[in-house]
Amino acid sequence: MRRGQACFEEDSQKQPAVGHWKPLMLSKGSKEEPEAECQDPGGDESQSTEQLNVSRLRSSSVEIREKGSEFLKEELHKAQKELKLKDKECERLSKVREQLEQELEELTASLFEEAHKMVREANTKQAASEKQLREARGKIDMLQAEVTALKTLVITSTPSSPNRELHPQLQSPTKAVFRKGHGRNKSTSSAVVAAASQSVTPEPVSHECKEVDSILFAEFQAWKESPTLDKSCSFLDRIYREDVGPCLDFTKQELSELVRAAVEQNTLTIEPVASQTLPVVKVSAVECGGPNGFRSQIVTKCALSGLPRTCKHRIMLGDSGNYYYISPSCRARITAVCNFFTYIRYIQQGLVRQDVELMYWEVMRLRREMSLAKLGFFPSEM
Repeated sequence: MRRGQACFEEDSQKQPAVGHWKPLMLSKGSKEEPEAECQDPGGDESQSTEQLNVSRLRSSSVEIREKGSEFLKEELHKAQKELKLKDKECERLSKVREQLEQELEELTASLFEEAHKMVREANTKQAASEKQLREARGKIDMLQAEVTALKTLVITSTPSSPNRELHPQLQSPTKAVFRKGHGRNKSTSSAVVAAASQSVTPEPVSHECKEVDSILFAEFQAWKESPTLDKSCSFLDRIYREDVGPCLDFTKQELSELVRAAVEQNTLTIEPVASQTLPVVKVSAVECGGPNGFRSQIVTKCALSGLPRTCKHRIMLGDSGNYYYISPSCRARITAVCNFFTYIRYIQQGLVRQDVELMYWEVMRLRREMSLAKLGFFPSEM
């Protein structure tokens, strides 16, 4: 390429000499013409060489342009490939980042949930522990009251006048089992139940005649075929209307409903109390002097009747921890109903193995106790 340019420059420098014509002399015209005719072939050759060089330059410039465009296209294609690869890498990294963010959120949520779960479990355990502590304290108080009551019974029992609560053999066998067994606690041992169903047989009271009522006996037999505590059956519906309802109908209606529900659910507790555990006595309370200068009974207010009475016992409904002081009459009414429910639960559980008629008469005896209690009759040891 440089060689062609050099030749082109040399030719361009010699070009003026090729087209130069010397002035003709009139005297020498015949001698000059041959020289001019001799120089024309050299000029044609220089022109053809010049055209050839120009065409070569044009072809070389075209080739250079084509190669340059091909190179640029290749570079552009490479740049596009690299850009696509970078885009793919950016997408992959963005997906990785989103995945990491999602995992981080899930981990944070699981950690918070686990922390809340641990807190809830700790609160539940704490509440259960506090409940057990309250129950234990209530049992301790109850046992202390029982110990105090037993000491009082031992002190007041003498050979000349024995205490019937301390010597149950002085009472009738049926009353000793069914009344006293449910009088204080809501749970009675199976041994007492077995003894009641096997060795204790209700016997008619002396100088008393009995006759089975056909309607009541038929209702009891129908209930005995499929024992249940549902009040919709005719047997229990009659007893609720005639005995249980009136017997547990006290002046304080709201507390009476709670007592009735606790008796039905077997969650009522009756326990004796000592005189020092009674609530604060009003100024108008009656205080009687006992033997040997000791104080005897202090009159306080009954929670069910609302009247000032000598309250030797108190009741607790379920696990509430609230105690209500009751009079002997109210205690007799509640105990009569509890004895009835205890016996029919024994029948329902299959613990009483007796003849149907004997079980019927025991139910009638328990109904009579409820009737007497609601009329105000109760034993003196209450």
